[in-house]
Amino acid sequence: MISTGAKFSGLAAIIIHVSVAAVGPAAAQSLAGREIAIGAIVPSSGPFAEWGRSNTVTLKMLEQQVNKAGGVNGAKLKVVILDDATRPAQAASSLRKLAGDEKVLAIAGPLTSSAAEVTFPVANEMKVVAMSQASSKPGVAKANRPWAFRNTIDESILAKSTVPYFKKTFDIKSVAIIYDAKDATAATVGTKIMPPLMKESGITVVNENDPLSFNTGDLDVSAQVTKMRSLNPDGVVLSADYSQAVTVLREMKRQGFVKPVVGATQLISSAILKAAPELPIVAPATFFASMKGDRAPGFVAELQPLLRKESGLPAEIEPSMYDANIYETVSMYVDAAKNTGVTGKPEDLESDRVKIRDYLVMLQNFQGLGGPISFNDDGDAIKSFYVLQGQNGAWLTKVQGCSSVPGHPAC
Repeated sequence: MISTGAKFSGLAAIIIHVSVAAVGPAAAQSLAGREIAIGAIVPSSGPFAEWGRSNTVTLKMLEQQVNKAGGVNGAKLKVVILDDATRPAQAASSLRKLAGDEKVLAIAGPLTSSAAEVTFPVANEMKVVAMSQASSKPGVAKANRPWAFRNTIDESILAKSTVPYFKKTFDIKSVAIIYDAKDATAATVGTKIMPPLMKESGITVVNENDPLSFNTGDLDVSAQVTKMRSLNPDGVVLSADYSQAVTVLREMKRQGFVKPVVGATQLISSAILKAAPELPIVAPATFFASMKGDRAPGFVAELQPLLRKESGLPAEIEPSMYDANIYETVSMYVDAAKNTGVTGKPEDLESDRVKIRDYLVMLQNFQGLGGPISFNDDGDAIKSFYVLQGQNGAWLTKVQGCSSVPGHPAC
């Protein structure tokens, strides 16, 4: 059982819930004396360790919140967390262990699209729900139905709102593109999403025939930045996870190459704002630490002190979009278990897993941290998003959108 010594107050206001129709006697039965196990796959080591370590603290907080509020119809919630070190093969192995050895009801993760592409097929094989908290490469859940889900929005959808704002705000007529070739989402955004979208928007890609890239972990990108500077674009498309993107931003600053930057959800981090505060950064998000609303401030108020105390990360760490996403994911699993007649008995594990899957398919208006959540036929979240501009140490909302048609209940 995960546990912490932290104290929590106002749990009823913070634990996410969903309004559902009245449940039958089977769903309402007490599960006292039993245990409901949920698995999680996070990168607590490797290139994206900051996100994985903060995800771990988030899950510890949620587990304690749920159990202090009575558990899952009286059953204790147990969250079993495994580290995939951002290695796809290790993520797949972790899923097999969670589903086969730990007998978990459902799994949160893995985080990256690279890991999800390898792990989601295993989820289908073992007939257990897996929901990524960060994967946003187009089509990753769609290719692995019916057990794969993502509490994220396809980057191609987000870019269609992000690019027009970027163009209008900074009068962008030309861009240079640089991306991390080893990261699945970053490479897809940099090579397949942004180039055609820039053309559609009337923006010239000055290095269209001479793409600039680097690899996860590279510490020297001076040659790539020097090349971009010589092309003198109006702006830069930077497609990389924030921990890799900071290397590019710092080099741009060092060379005096001060241009507005646009990217994907991977850029949303307080570390990005600190890397080169004079560079305007535009990127989309479904959650950010300073956002307003009914639930987000309470979530941040509870989690941020724990992150700064327990994660071993920089003292100024803030809850990320991926902390919010994994919190929402496990909260959905908990609500599903409460409201579908899940028994927690070993002999019912297969049918209990089907109940979780079917609940998610039919889910409407789950009250997430940033607003209602549903899922489309591809297994991706339908939820609100925000185009943010970061400069001088803060993220500011510039555009609000939704990943579905106007009028959808989740929008």
